[in-house]
Amino acid sequence: MPRPKKNRIVKQPPLYCGFKPLGIPANRLEKINMSLDEFEAIRLADFVGMEHAEAAEEMEISRSTFTRLIEKSRKKLAEFMITGKMLTIEGGNIHFKGNLIKCSDCGHMFNMTFQTDITKCPCCNSSNLIDLAGSFGHGKCCRNRRNK
Repeated sequence: MPRPKKNRIVKQPPLYCGFKPLGIPANRLEKINMSLDEFEAIRLADFVGMEHAEAAEEMEISRSTFTRLIEKSRKKLAEFMITGKMLTIEGGNIHFKGNLIKCSDCGHMFNMTFQTDITKCPCCNSSNLIDLAGSFGHGKCCRNRRNK
């Protein structure tokens, strides 16, 4: 019986969680799912430019696990670009380090920690806020993890 998967650490939720080719309705496309930890591996290695060992430490996983994650992620990105499928980012055994909040009224986005409770937009004072970590089913679990 395999041992349970350890939660990986992701800095914050992605801004966008779906990508598709132009001009084709999403309901007519086959989907490829990229997990949140695969997304984080791509972000750290290819966007931020970290070495595998440094990125693995950031995600609190082994270097070999990180290497497997980045290989899976790159394969999915290549399949998305070459075959024209829809790419969605969701799921995985993760916890977020921080959160992104978006104001639905003015569009302002801001980073916050899980220890901070913000109820109004600092730009327009609107209370119509979207909790991006919450949209992935996270927030309370990540807040509790940080308090341990």
